[in-house]
Amino acid sequence: MALDRATTGLGTLIDRFVSRRAFLRDATATTLAAGALAACKDEGKASTPAQTAQKAGATSTPTGGTMGPHDTGSVGAANAAAEQMDRMHEAGVKAFPAKTAGKGNLPLAPRIEKGVKIFEVTAKKIRWETQPGLTVDAWTYNDQLPGPQIRVREGDRVRVILHNQLPESTAIHFHGCEVPNDQDGVPFITQPPVKPGQSYTYEFTAPNAGSHMYHSHHNAAKQVGLGLLGAFIIEPKTKGPYDNPDVDYVFILNDGAHGYTFNGKSFPATEPIVCKLGQTVRIRYMNEGMMIHPMHLHGMHQLVTHKDGWPLPQPFRCDTLNVAPGERWDVFIRANNPGTWAFHCHILPHAESDHGMFGMVTALVVQK
Repeated sequence: MALDRATTGLGTLIDRFVSRRAFLRDATATTLAAGALAACKDEGKASTPAQTAQKAGATSTPTGGTMGPHDTGSVGAANAAAEQMDRMHEAGVKAFPAKTAGKGNLPLAPRIEKGVKIFEVTAKKIRWETQPGLTVDAWTYNDQLPGPQIRVREGDRVRVILHNQLPESTAIHFHGCEVPNDQDGVPFITQPPVKPGQSYTYEFTAPNAGSHMYHSHHNAAKQVGLGLLGAFIIEPKTKGPYDNPDVDYVFILNDGAHGYTFNGKSFPATEPIVCKLGQTVRIRYMNEGMMIHPMHLHGMHQLVTHKDGWPLPQPFRCDTLNVAPGERWDVFIRANNPGTWAFHCHILPHAESDHGMFGMVTALVVQK
């Protein structure tokens, strides 16, 4: 009896297994047949990429690509951000050259007594507008940044009188000028510091011709960074081939407390250099900052003629000239390509961001 029951149970299990295999086989055959029938019905009717994407539950982009059903919003946001960035760039360019209070690097006329050219400068703290709406603390000579431009001729007798109205001591160093040691302007080496409320007189015969600078040499990282700097140009007794340009432009670079500036201003408040088609332009680069600045001009090359005031034995051409701290380079440009040409430091974070151009950007404008 037990054996019969076991045999009967085993037979039932075998029958069920066989039946399941038959079911799966038949179901598979039915599915394949249905697929073949559908393929026959759609024969000769190919699906487009967009239709294929739609069957997969995606939507088509205007470019023919595909994206998920929730990606439209992210593309719209990206487009809006791009439009906002473009508007900021455009607004900065349209504002150039923006008006701001104050202008530096103005020529300082000397007072002449017994053949001596006398220049008086007062060091004091003021407020200075570097770009529209941004006013900063500045330490200046004669209320301007850069300080007034001093020009003399090789062999002139020169007297510079410094009046200190700052809250700390200072001094003036004539950078690049081969003056007598006691006129070099370095406190505790060649002179005592000029204390607040005091005055000090420097006097010498204008030595080597060239593009030079004057600036503080006392707590200089702070004082020069705040604006105690200016151009000191000594014209040669005998003029050379590059000493009669149509435009002679002093271009002082700085990267101190006021950010990245050209002649005390940041774009869009920087000053364009303007000339007529066919004219010659001499640019005197002077780096009063603490960083290098490769100066790049669009549209025309620069002929480099002088280094630190000295004529080069062989001038050379470039479109980008690296100007290191303390260096002066003179370049000569023939304005033979009309238009407004971008002119900027090519360390790009000194000149541009997603908010637009800023800092060390200006333009050379060649008018027809």
